[in-house]
Amino acid sequence: MNATKSKPLASPDVTAEINRWLGYLGAERRMSEKTLEAYSRDVGQFLNFLAGHLGGAPSLKQLAKITPADVRAFMAARRSDGAGNRTLMRGLAGARSFARFLERNSKGKVGALAAVRTPKLPRSLPKPLAIKDAKRMADTELRAGETREPWIIARDAAVLGLLYGSGLRIAEALSLKRKDAPVPGVSDAITVLGKGNKTRMVPVLPQVAKLIAGYIAICPLDLPPDGPLFIGARGGPLSPRIVQLAMARLRGALGLPASATPHALRHSFATHLLARGGDLRAIQELLGHASLSTTQIYTAVDSERLLEVYASAHPRA
Repeated sequence: MNATKSKPLASPDVTAEINRWLGYLGAERRMSEKTLEAYSRDVGQFLNFLAGHLGGAPSLKQLAKITPADVRAFMAARRSDGAGNRTLMRGLAGARSFARFLERNSKGKVGALAAVRTPKLPRSLPKPLAIKDAKRMADTELRAGETREPWIIARDAAVLGLLYGSGLRIAEALSLKRKDAPVPGVSDAITVLGKGNKTRMVPVLPQVAKLIAGYIAICPLDLPPDGPLFIGARGGPLSPRIVQLAMARLRGALGLPASATPHALRHSFATHLLARGGDLRAIQELLGHASLSTTQIYTAVDSERLLEVYASAHPRA
């Protein structure tokens, strides 16, 4: 695997370790190609800065000698280029991952990276839809006036029904094969491929299974068993952008804010389950979160909703 498309300014020993690191992330950690490109780009930016800052392409020995002041100088330079806290945090995460790889393989310890505090991000809570609005996302009658073919409207309803009914990411829904489709009255679960190439089983509501079956029944194009379940108008894999546009039309019809996106249906799935007494661990499994702390953000959403109810309903509020 190539170290990086941008060819960072680094000595041959560092370049060799970058190649090994990216190979490890791809083979052992099963990271996607896009994630690998982002990590490679972030480390390349760090090394390029050090090359100018130190007066030459850094070697492994020089990396081990950099100081927290060097790292802070890198952060200051990135800020002057317009990088925000989120970009800086991601860049440091990539550099730290590479540093940990070097240390595990006895290639030196870059302690300065761990000594510098990561920029803080403002806490942003998911914005779920109201239950009544989330349910209507799969209502084909809302799009009755459109000139699109009925099978396309049925397809969009099936996809959006899956996002809310099973809590899928849009990429997970669109990666399903025709043979994965649930059969109404026969199968009530599907296996999806999530982040990190991890599979999980999720339930499918009977009404969502009917939406999928209805779409399949009227789809005029061929749907081979090993081909994509959801296809575009010309028969190729359905683009996420098409689903986003369908959601935008429904958003307009219902007068919903711009935060009502396909991914908001996944947030709605988790928030509504929690509000109805769902177990946090079970919701974590359904969402495919690697860490419970990721799922716990929905407890803050539910608490915020309760406070809003209290503020609007209590006579002394």
